[in-house]
This record gives sequence, C-alpha cells and structure tokens, in this order.
Amino acid sequence: MAENSEYAIEMLGITKRFPGIIANDNVTIQLKKGEIHALLGENGAGKSTLMSVLFGLYQAEEGVIKKDGKEVQINNPNDANDLGIGMVHQHFKLVQCFSVLDNIILGVETVKNGFLQKDVARKKILELSEKYGLKVDPDAKIEDITVGMQQRTEILKMLYRDNEILIFDEPTAVLTPAEIDELMQIMKNLAKEGKSILFISHKLAEIMSVADRCSVLRRGKYIGTVNISETNQEELSKMMIGRDVQLVATKEDKTPGEVILHVENMTVPSKLHKNNAVKDVSFDVREGEIVCIAGIDGNGQTELVYGLSGLENITSGKITLSGKDITHASIRERSTSGMSHIPEDRHKHGLVLDYSLAYNLVLQRYFEPEFSSKFGFLKKNDINKYADKLIEQYDIRSSQGAETVTRSMSGGNQQKAIIAREIDKDPNLLIAVQPTRGLDVGAIEYIHRQLIARRDEGHAVLLVSLELEEVMSISDRILVMYEGEIVGEFDPKKTTPEELGLYMAGAKRKEVGA
Repeated sequence: MAENSEYAIEMLGITKRFPGIIANDNVTIQLKKGEIHALLGENGAGKSTLMSVLFGLYQAEEGVIKKDGKEVQINNPNDANDLGIGMVHQHFKLVQCFSVLDNIILGVETVKNGFLQKDVARKKILELSEKYGLKVDPDAKIEDITVGMQQRTEILKMLYRDNEILIFDEPTAVLTPAEIDELMQIMKNLAKEGKSILFISHKLAEIMSVADRCSVLRRGKYIGTVNISETNQEELSKMMIGRDVQLVATKEDKTPGEVILHVENMTVPSKLHKNNAVKDVSFDVREGEIVCIAGIDGNGQTELVYGLSGLENITSGKITLSGKDITHASIRERSTSGMSHIPEDRHKHGLVLDYSLAYNLVLQRYFEPEFSSKFGFLKKNDINKYADKLIEQYDIRSSQGAETVTRSMSGGNQQKAIIAREIDKDPNLLIAVQPTRGLDVGAIEYIHRQLIARRDEGHAVLLVSLELEEVMSISDRILVMYEGEIVGEFDPKKTTPEELGLYMAGAKRKEVGA
C-alpha cells in the first residue's frame, strides 16, 4: 500500500511557464478520495492552467503528479483518460451538429462488424443519467439544447468513460440559479458514489455549499488549503484577493431622468421553434437608472438583446434611442448613435480571439480619424497607445500588453477588455448581458462599480442577468421575463429573491405598465 494512498491525486511542486508569465509557481494540490476539493482564485490566478496540466493539455516544466501514491506521466488527454481523469471545460468541447448520444461516445465508440453499436451506448447513457440525476435527451442536437443540458452531456461523457477523478472548470459560469442547485446536487451524488472531484470556482457561496476542502491560488502561487467547515466567505475572499472585498455593491438613490431607450410592442422570432422568442414587449430605460431583465435562461432574454442591438431583425414593434428611431438601423449605426453592448457570449460576439488585444479594443472605432488615416490605413501606434491607456485604466492583465493575442488571455481579462471597450465609447445606453459571468469576486466588484458609475453619470444601463444576487444588488428596477413576455416589474427594495423566483418560473404574473 503506498503511503499517501488516501489521496487520489497529488500535484506536487508544479511550475508552468508561458512567454512573459509564470502561470503556476511551485503549486501543490492534494485531492483526497471521495472528496469535493475546490480550487479558488481570481481570473488569471492559474487555476485552469493547473487543471490543464493534470488533464495532459499542458506539460509542467517542474513538479510531479501522483495517482494513488504512484508517480504518473500525463502527456496528453488520452493518458489522463486512461488514468480515469475526466474534465468538463469552461468552454464546452462539443460538436454542435452531433446529437447528445454521438458526443458522449465520440472517441470510445463500440463497433461490431464495422457498425456502431448505438443501442448498447444508449442503454448505458440512460442508466448513468438515471443513477446520477442527469436527465438528457440522447437524440437532441447540441446546437438546439440549453447550456445546462450541454454541460450534463459533458458530465455524462466523463461517466461513460468510467472516470474516477472529475475536474469541473468553472462549471456554474454558464448556468441558471436552478441549474446551479441541480449541479451541486449532482456533484454531491458523484462524491457519494466514490468519485473524487476537483471543482474550479471563484463563487464563494457555491464553494461553501458543496466543497469539503478548498485550496487557494493567487497570481500563480499557492496560498493555502482550508477545511470549508472551519472558514467563511470573507476569509476565503481575503485569501484569494489579498485584501478585504466588498461583497455587496453600494449605490446612492437617484431620480431617473429622460427616457433613453423606448421599446414599444417588440416581437422577435425564435430560431429554435415556430413561436416568437419575444412577444409584444414594451418598456423604457431612463437616464440614471439600471433596469435589469431577470429570468431563467432561455425565456427570450437573448433574443430581446439581439433585437435591440441589431443582431436579429424584429418582426414588429419600434425601438427608439435618445429620441431617434433605430428599429431598422444597422449595428454600426446603433453603436455610433450611443448604444454599447457587452454580449452574453464573449467568444462569439464580443471578441476576435486571434486578433491582438489592441485591435479588439478598437473593434467598433477603428474607422474613426483617431485610429485610421483618410486613406483607410490603420494608425498602429495610436491604436496601441489607446490600448495601453485602457489596459492601465481597467487593469486588463495579459502577458504581452497591447500585442497579446486575445485567445491566450484568461476569461476574466477577456471580459474586462470588452467592458473597457464598450464603456470607453461613452454610450447613452449600455446593454450589459451577463457581464460578470464566470468572474471572481474582485472582478465582479469592479464591474458592478463601473455599471453604477455609468448610472451615476446620468446614463442608462440595461442589465440582463441570471444571477439573482446581482439583480437584487445593483438594479433600480427589475423586469422579469418568462416565455418571451415581461410578467412583472419590481423595486429591488420591496421584493425578495423568492418572489422573483415565482415570477421567473411562471407561477405568478402581473400586468406591467410600459
């Protein structure tokens, strides 16, 4: 019996370097058998890098990995799989046009006489989904299902391969509150069945509710490991950030001014089914207020924003921005008329990942005289100078400054880049969709302050969020969306998350004054 066999996995003295940055600096993490071990840290602290080393996506320059007390070599994800290590990545690795079933068996297909044995696979998948409470439709296409269902598919992929060590990289970043509760239960069930779980997160409440122990990384260095039963959120946030963090946003009362955004009877079609995704919706957003659209994912919020920002044509209704009819305006026209948009999917609609950080920061302004000559040539020096100013002002961390390829940055710093670009345009209306999705408490605190500052300067902010805490904390008015309609309007001071939850689930509704 190896002496440390109480540990399923040990990562001892791991160091991983990239050009200009040490992502992991002599980090040691020990995962006990059957425990849920959280890995906590700010964006860019090195959490995902460390797990990518364990999964064989990267090779560490120094350090050893042990499984059940024996040293192992993990050169690629196949080695990790052979050792029973599985990973659900923050950005899922699924083939969009394949079914759930095909994605789960991809790479480990059962073949007989040259034919796929899908019936055997289907039986095993249904048994697993029953055992762990992971309900999925095996025949649905990935592109047609919710993010929560895609994540279940990823978890079933690991279980189908009989993995014993499960890595969850920011698993709740893309989920609704109800899906998060379900996932926490699923993780507990998995641990009960003897699986050992590494859970990367920076959401303190989740770690407190589900983890047994928590190890903290800060700027690539290991800070310490604590038992969850002996700590609290304040302690953890201090370990993570190195200072006390304000966990609840504060803002002064303000009387809203003129209407900036006026939406009248807007209807937006759905790509998924024949019904409309947004049905005859009307509301206003005024100067000096943050209006929040709350709701469970998939109730038309995405299409509402697509309609407002011009990503999708609306079938009826009227949109007015600062008195100007922009119902049929192009995306650039809306942008130059004073609308900014922090999109829901930063990779799909927010950034060109293979461009430099500098080019991403001028994506919507490169045609202005400041950045481009009258012959259409880009002024690279001026663009870099502008980028340096935003990098400094918004604390965007990257290994090579303005020249950094955006794809190589951490998710939180990619998000900060989008926020810097959209706020620096000084818009009358800022549409922020899930602006803190997948961010740590330090970055969330920062972004909330930016949104409140926009409001305090007399601009209008439309926030779309699935995080009830965020909704309650920073909005001045809350509109709840359910099945494409606004079913209630609330004052955050006079409502509770429980009441909002009933409207979000469709159990209650009230008439809303436009």
